[in-house]
Amino acid sequence: MSKTTRTTLPGDSPAPGSRDLPPLAVDHDRLRAAVREILIAVGEDPDREGLLETPDRVARMYAEVFAGLHTDPAAYLQKTFTQKHDEMVLVKDIEFSSMCEHHLLPFSGKAHIAYLPNGQIVGLSKLARVVDTVARRPQVQERMTEDIADLIMTHLKARGVGVVVEASHSCMTIRGVRKPAAMTITSSMRGGFLDNPATRAEMMALVFGRQ
Repeated sequence: MSKTTRTTLPGDSPAPGSRDLPPLAVDHDRLRAAVREILIAVGEDPDREGLLETPDRVARMYAEVFAGLHTDPAAYLQKTFTQKHDEMVLVKDIEFSSMCEHHLLPFSGKAHIAYLPNGQIVGLSKLARVVDTVARRPQVQERMTEDIADLIMTHLKARGVGVVVEASHSCMTIRGVRKPAAMTITSSMRGGFLDNPATRAEMMALVFGRQ
């Protein structure tokens, strides 16, 4: 079984906040009109004091929460460092918020990323930036997990990648079945994490704790 090492690079910055991604260029007028129509459709008065600025607030919110829609997360994986380190690198508990494309309700949680370097490593904060960028678009958790794994496997040319995402979905907690304690866990394994059960089991034990 491999020994796990967390590689920290000099000058690595913390995981980014939403301000690090420029807002999406949206059609604010069209969004404001749409939100106003929704308020009318549910029987509200969009001209009452509390709702007067709501259409504009919602337009600005969508520009922020969908900021990753036309941003290429691969840009964060372009700068790598030559390093002879052939064992697992794991970054866990990367917090994120995203938007379910089925109901346009948020889901949020943590992503855990492990990879087996192939002579090249990347700054740890860059993995968090990839998660943050991929998260800021309408999607399903399953595709988000696959996209992150594919990006790291392809652009780092890693010998293996394992991604686990756990999240709570508003579409399950505040509507429909209304199960506030329900958590959704998805995983995507590539290379050594897919082919080697011991490597995969080691990652899972490090993420969730040994049973």
